[in-house]
Amino acid sequence: MNTFTRLAASTFALSISLSSPALAQDEDDAQGEEYAEAVDLDAPNFDGADIIVTGAGLEPALSNIVYSTVTIEREQIVSSGSGRLEDVLSNVAGFQQFRRSDSRSSNPSAQGVTLRALGGNATSRALVLLDGVPISDPFFGYIPFNSVAPDALSSVRVTRGGGSGPFGSGALAGTIELESAGPQTLGSFSGGVLINDRAETEATAALAQDLGAGFAVVTGRWDRGKGFFTTPDDQRVPISARAAFDSWNVAARVVAPLSSDIEVQARIGLFDDQRTLRFEGADSTSKGQDASLRIVGRGNWEFDALAYVQARNFSNVVISSTRFVRVLDQRKTPSTGLGGKVEVRPPVSEAHDLRFGVDYRRADGELQEEAYSAFSGLLRERRRAGGTNSNLGLFLEDDWQIGPIVLTGGVRADYTRIEDGFYRARNASGEIVSETIAPDRSDWALSYRAGASFYASRQLELRAAAYTGSRLPTLNELYRPFVVFPVVTQANAELENERLEGFELGLNWQPASSILFSLTAFDNEVENAIANVTLEPNLRQRQNLPAIEAQGVEGAVAARFGAVSIDASLAYTDAKVSGEGPSLGLDGNRPPQTPEFSASATLAWEPSDGWRMAGTLRHVSAQFESDQETNILPAATTVDLFAQAPLFNAFSLVARVENLLDETIVTRNSNGAIDLGVPRTVWFGLRLNL
Repeated sequence: MNTFTRLAASTFALSISLSSPALAQDEDDAQGEEYAEAVDLDAPNFDGADIIVTGAGLEPALSNIVYSTVTIEREQIVSSGSGRLEDVLSNVAGFQQFRRSDSRSSNPSAQGVTLRALGGNATSRALVLLDGVPISDPFFGYIPFNSVAPDALSSVRVTRGGGSGPFGSGALAGTIELESAGPQTLGSFSGGVLINDRAETEATAALAQDLGAGFAVVTGRWDRGKGFFTTPDDQRVPISARAAFDSWNVAARVVAPLSSDIEVQARIGLFDDQRTLRFEGADSTSKGQDASLRIVGRGNWEFDALAYVQARNFSNVVISSTRFVRVLDQRKTPSTGLGGKVEVRPPVSEAHDLRFGVDYRRADGELQEEAYSAFSGLLRERRRAGGTNSNLGLFLEDDWQIGPIVLTGGVRADYTRIEDGFYRARNASGEIVSETIAPDRSDWALSYRAGASFYASRQLELRAAAYTGSRLPTLNELYRPFVVFPVVTQANAELENERLEGFELGLNWQPASSILFSLTAFDNEVENAIANVTLEPNLRQRQNLPAIEAQGVEGAVAARFGAVSIDASLAYTDAKVSGEGPSLGLDGNRPPQTPEFSASATLAWEPSDGWRMAGTLRHVSAQFESDQETNILPAATTVDLFAQAPLFNAFSLVARVENLLDETIVTRNSNGAIDLGVPRTVWFGLRLNL
């Protein structure tokens, strides 16, 4: 039994043991007797008060109203046209993945997310948390969307702008917080089965059970299908393949009380994701096992302490686009992530909300791949690369309310360390042909955020904020070269930390109780921005650009008129590379994969319980494929539909349509070699909620 398995098993066993006295309770008397055995009712911190177990973290800080924050409720999460989490997040102005393709038809390592059109290179510049735990891949930094079932979530909160709180070093562009649902939301059992017009299937299930004063939830999802052709008709060859996919995830979560105001939360999750991209044999796999333990105290001294461990692996086979044979087998990239935090909120005064604490993240991993000759098929090189990155952060924040004014300020000190980095290539005879041994290095970085909110009237709130932030390069960026044939991208062991500076001004206007308008103007700059810089037509390298500047406007409207609701958002961003980098000619260029304009609008109708009709219109403007601004990804406008109608008992009929107008969505353009996004797809199925 390996270290992860032992830790995961012990974590889950601890959680079960904390709630096990309630497992066999059939009558109230028996429940009281067994619960008394588990908890000392005479203990000083157990005064007989009602125990309320939420399964959530501490209440959101008051500072959330100062920064540009959007909350996505469960109704929106479970009623997207695709049923996928990245599609739900795309309704937030400024959210984007590195590429437009979704988590069925893209390479998993391209699923980096960012906000505010800050560009990127497939590594996430936004921090994504699930119940307070970072979920990005330890080696690559991408977000494994297929590891999270949207039906298992209760809400999503997106905060744009640099972060200074827990794990703030990863929140260069903002924070996306995913919150799991409990029995009150899920019911005792819920699930669904759908099939589409390509005979692809989606199956979900959630079992939730109260356990004494706590609860347990087990969720699962399985998606599989032959996929669609990402290659246009006129570019297909005999070995062109559909974007086949087969992925599943399972998670178990237990929440139990330790006292009247302290609860423990434990979670174990497993996922497996297999995809094919463009050619037969161009297969990728992504696997993971995660475990976390969290203790939340809601007493006079509030606290939130958690620890987590991740075991991940990635593999990928590259097929030559000219000779159509295997040229690279990235057979495995095992990595481990671990970390935790302690956040404390002391009782200072009613006007102050003080928070301080410490967090730690560590990632290590090793690439193991073999390169083959496109002509003979023989082994050319065996390559290994990897290292260890770590980040220790200290943070302090305070919110101060003075009548209609809220002031907030926070500071972080981060100690980052990059060590044991290497890249080594050996020929078929075992001789070293290339080797890099990166020197260990470390650094301290100070970041802050501060802002104010002013309620000018009952309808109008004005806000302003300024912030800085930093991001440590990933192991992937530092040490792993990769190929999207015929383009080779080199790693760079000398990359420096990215640094964000920015400010924003905004307002929230609520002219009526059912209508809310939001508008934010921002100016952000990422110094030492890491990008894939073109050196030659088929050669790129990850390098630090002097800066990426992004100025823009974000707007949103939410309105409710009886059974009808409207949720819309838009983002306009003027982003450019600033300053001359190691490669000339980039100053003033728009960062690759960065749209100038994006917008989304959802119109929904819920005439009665169990009914929901919704349509989403989404537009993304044109993007450049690379830093040279030569290959364009044209603008795309899509329409998605969703309908749910109750049938009988607890069953409902569900219908979904992705890309109703069958818009051509170009996701990659490498000198005319095109990849396409999802075509029109129609889904039908059943949902059950008990």
